[in-house]
Amino acid sequence: MLIPFVALVIVVLGIIVVLVVLKIRKGRKPQKPNYRAFFFMGICFLAMGAALIPTNPGFMGFTGLGLVYMAIGLANRDKWPKQKKKKR
Repeated sequence: MLIPFVALVIVVLGIIVVLVVLKIRKGRKPQKPNYRAFFFMGICFLAMGAALIPTNPGFMGFTGLGLVYMAIGLANRDKWPKQKKKKR
């Protein structure tokens, strides 16, 4: 008897979350991705995966994710935001 109730609650909560997200996103314009952030996230994931592989080979996924993020960032390098020069 408890399992159908839990499943019903999960479905209702999922529908509520979807409706709230759609309501929030309705008035906003889509943002452009920051490809420079993808590149730096790739460096972090690559380093973390390489450091953790000796403890558990399952962390190779982090290394692969890091390589993919770096590739996405480098492929779109022309779309990186321009850096502001510091005034001295």
